[in-house]
Amino acid sequence: MKLDILAFGAHPDDVELGCGATIAKEVALGKKVGIVDLTRGELGTRGSADLRDKESARAAKILGVFARENLSFDDGFFVNDKKHQFEIIKMIRKYQPEIVLCNAIDDRHIDHPKGSSLVSDACFLSGLLKIETELEGKLQEHWRPKQVYHYIQWKNIKPDFVLDVTGFIEKKSEAVLAYSSQFYDPKSNEPETPITSKNFIDSINYRARDLGRLIGVEYAEGFTSERYVAVESLDKLI
Repeated sequence: MKLDILAFGAHPDDVELGCGATIAKEVALGKKVGIVDLTRGELGTRGSADLRDKESARAAKILGVFARENLSFDDGFFVNDKKHQFEIIKMIRKYQPEIVLCNAIDDRHIDHPKGSSLVSDACFLSGLLKIETELEGKLQEHWRPKQVYHYIQWKNIKPDFVLDVTGFIEKKSEAVLAYSSQFYDPKSNEPETPITSKNFIDSINYRARDLGRLIGVEYAEGFTSERYVAVESLDKLI
C-alpha cells in the first residue's frame, strides 16, 4: 500500500485545483499517488455530498491516482484536535508516503488553513513511536513523511518553489471539470459562488502560465515548504 505521494484536501476538488497538474505529471513519471479528502463538501452551495463523491471518483480516474479516500469530517466545522489528528495519522501510516501535499497555509475558505495545519501536525505526530494506532484490527507502524508541501489556492501566496507542469495543464483542467456541479455552467440556474465564474475556470490556465513565465517554461504550479528546499547542485535548478 506504500505510496510515493499522498495529497490531502479539505474538500473534494481542492487537490485538483491546487496541484492537479503536479499529480498528473508525477503519475506519468511512474510515481504512486493517493488522495485523501477530509470532508465530502456537503456545505457547498451547489451539488450534494453524494454527487461530489461521484465527481471525485471521476477526477481520480482522470489523474490516474492509485487510491482515493474520504474521511467524512464535518465540512466547515472540523478542528485540529486529537480525534481528527488520529484519523490523519492512520492514513499516513497506511500509505507511508515520502511526500505529503496539503492545503494552502492561508486562504479565503476557513477549512483550507485548518486542513493545512491539521495535516501538517499529524505528519509530525505520525512519526512518534508512543502514539499507537490500529487499522482493520492491526497495529500500525509509525511513519513520518520526508516532506510536507502546501499547494496554493485562492490567494496568491508567494511560493517557495515552483514545479514545471508543462504538458499536464490539460489533464488538470479535465480533472477539475469532472466536478461539473461546482464550476462555470452558463445553463445553470443555481446560485453563483466565487468559483462558478468563467474567470475562475480561466484562472487555472492563466495562473499556471504566469508562474511558468517566471521560471521560463510554459506552465507551473507553486508550493510553500515548511523546511528548506535542498538541491544536489546548482545545475539542478531550472
